[in-house]
Amino acid sequence: MSREPISRRRAVGLLGLGAASVAAGATGWAMGLGAVGGDGGLSPGASGQPLAEPVELSSRAGVLPVQLTAAPGVRLAGRDTAGLGFNGTSPGPTLRVRPGDLLRIRLVNRVGQATNLHTHGLHVSPQGNSDNPFLRIESGTSFDYEIRVPDDHPPGTFWYHPHHHGTVADQIFAGLAGALLVDGGPALATRERVLLVTDTTLDAAGRVAAVSVMGRMMGREGTLVLVNGQHQPVIAAAAGAVQRWRVINGCTSRVLALRLQGHQLTQAAFDGRFLPAPTARDLVVLAPGNRADLLIQPTTPGQYSLVSDAYDRGSIMGGGSVTSSQVVLGTLDVAGPEAASPTLPATLPAPPMPAGPIVRQRQLTFGMGAGMGGMGTGGEMMSFTIDGRRYDPTRDDQTIRLGTTEDWTVINTSPMVHPFHLHVWPMHVVGDSTGTAPIGRQQDVVVVPARGWVRLRIAFADYPGRSVYHCHILDHEDVGMMATAHVQS
Repeated sequence: MSREPISRRRAVGLLGLGAASVAAGATGWAMGLGAVGGDGGLSPGASGQPLAEPVELSSRAGVLPVQLTAAPGVRLAGRDTAGLGFNGTSPGPTLRVRPGDLLRIRLVNRVGQATNLHTHGLHVSPQGNSDNPFLRIESGTSFDYEIRVPDDHPPGTFWYHPHHHGTVADQIFAGLAGALLVDGGPALATRERVLLVTDTTLDAAGRVAAVSVMGRMMGREGTLVLVNGQHQPVIAAAAGAVQRWRVINGCTSRVLALRLQGHQLTQAAFDGRFLPAPTARDLVVLAPGNRADLLIQPTTPGQYSLVSDAYDRGSIMGGGSVTSSQVVLGTLDVAGPEAASPTLPATLPAPPMPAGPIVRQRQLTFGMGAGMGGMGTGGEMMSFTIDGRRYDPTRDDQTIRLGTTEDWTVINTSPMVHPFHLHVWPMHVVGDSTGTAPIGRQQDVVVVPARGWVRLRIAFADYPGRSVYHCHILDHEDVGMMATAHVQS
């Protein structure tokens, strides 16, 4: 088989045929590969290959100019597919900047439908041609973004992906995603690796599956789970040497519950912000959109599986469990004599909790309702709302005064977990309904338990303008579980 991506003309044709062939659950070459030990359907073209990281593009003299062309025709798991990618690959290139840099992105849209770009987790302006979720870039056109990273922006792991309402889940499920790194901070490892996890479902011809009504209600999870577009890649490591894994959950709905066979995971950062100190964990849970910086220091040669354990996401109305299945993501291959590595710092530069005063407390409610009256544009038999309303981009749902700090309590009245994501302004977790001690860490995606709540502290210290908050089960966002926040001076 040719190593070149399929032609754009053929890829566009395959995309158009995909809904008819796989919406009803047709068997495909990826079917069954998501579960540990599963071998249903045809095998990927390549599995267990050395980990390949995306091309990296770095800023120079304070500027990173880049063109990102979103188009069909990428290789996934060693196969030619009609999946979507940036610049011919999925994931797209890794963008690396420093605090104070200007990120100039020309987004060229060749996906056949409207799109735009969200720099997920960056604390930047939501206005104009910056990280503006209300922009609509039509197919066949381009748009020039200019995103100024502030001088005091925390270093960390972020990512970029489409955010045009109504097509977000489809486009990310098809492969549109890439890593975005902000340099800086203490030296933690002898080697860094980007591990961007995505999932999708493809048929025997490499067409991306259209979502069923039930799949949209549950939040679709693909049968093929990939790391950097590869199926179960092998990550080489020298014994004793510390690697920094920048893990990004770029899945549409799947929750990752990460563990590494025979090892503890040392976590240094979450959602692009450092923890107060490196913290040993047996399991690291990442909702869709979450990121974790993990420090891996193997000591014994051998091969160890990187696994995402099953995770209970709750249930849909009227029963029916929703579970992210267990899956092997890859293999850590440790070899050679023990290597030297830097000593980990005892503390890390974690962002402090806003001191206040707390000028206002708000309550938001995530809700799911059954019945024909809640049918969405995709024919859903269920409504997904915030405060009883579906998304309206012309409406201001929350009006906030610039320079203030607020506490938001997000209540989930549904039987399903909903990850809460707020653009632009990061959040500190103050407490939640599980009764565990407050985490206190800064993050941008927070899991709201089924029939539970979380309390968040948010400093609106800078950046006036309008942006959005939503469920990061992206099918739920697309059918209405999103709202607007307007910060005014």
